Amino acid sequence: MNNVVIIGSGCAGNTAAIYAARANLKPLVVAGHEPGGQLSITSMVENFPGFPVGVNGPDLVENMKQQAIHFGADYHDGTVMEADLSKRPFRLNIDGEWIETLTLIVATGASARWLNLPSEQRLIGHGVSSCATCDGFFYRDKEIMVIGGGDTAMEEANFLTRFGRRVTLVHRRDSFRASKIMVDRINANPKVELITNTVVEEVHDGPEGFVIGVTLKNIVTGETYRRDVDGLFIAIGHIPNTKPFVGQLDLDEEGYIISHGGARTNITGVFHAGDVQDKVYRQAVTAAGAGCMAAIEAERFLEAEGH
Repeated sequence: MNNVVIIGSGCAGNTAAIYAARANLKPLVVAGHEPGGQLSITSMVENFPGFPVGVNGPDLVENMKQQAIHFGADYHDGTVMEADLSKRPFRLNIDGEWIETLTLIVATGASARWLNLPSEQRLIGHGVSSCATCDGFFYRDKEIMVIGGGDTAMEEANFLTRFGRRVTLVHRRDSFRASKIMVDRINANPKVELITNTVVEEVHDGPEGFVIGVTLKNIVTGETYRRDVDGLFIAIGHIPNTKPFVGQLDLDEEGYIISHGGARTNITGVFHAGDVQDKVYRQAVTAAGAGCMAAIEAERFLEAEGH
């Protein structure tokens, strides 16, 4: 019987593991289908406190994992396929094997939606990004392109004009999902160019392995052409990894966990941490803070029960 199982091994899951392990709860961490979370595909993190010149994303997340192991956390490679949260102890099916736990911390994160072009996938972290707040700084006075037509794409394009020489927003339709106020803001920004009815067909890199341009296709005329860019930001949304909990945890219409105060979910003994619940900030430092909150809640919950 586990005291606490943590699903997810990104910033939220690893921080929860550090706190739970130091509380002598011997947490079991299920790494999930994206071990290390979003940081594992981020080359340089410059906004995590304590690193004056930045830190490599995979190194940061690996250091957190080793810190948790040092205090007694146990890591298990695998994915939760099913969960039975109808009664305690909770039951989890990890790749076909059922385990039991007194408390559960869901830190499964949200996966960025990508264009799924082989060239795009190969260049993630080398000029292709899904987070303007994380990576915008690297594109000072550079040519930046944002893909998307919702509020997130508009916000990212606006934000990136602080850094880029020019920001081009590319959308596959001629109308936008974004709110009118966001579209108006983009239209009023002289540093943003809009290209509609257009998709990215290919992402190109130079000899050093970084993005240097894209091939665009106008889906109305069929015309294809090349455009030089230094940074390509994909802003077509995120998918919260909550599939095993549908019908059990309270989720919003997009699938994110609805918080019931602090780190609590609608099920007593189940807690949330990180991007699986937070669709506003999505930062490594806020995910780490959320992991800390969830572990403290789990520890106090078990203590109140006399464990």
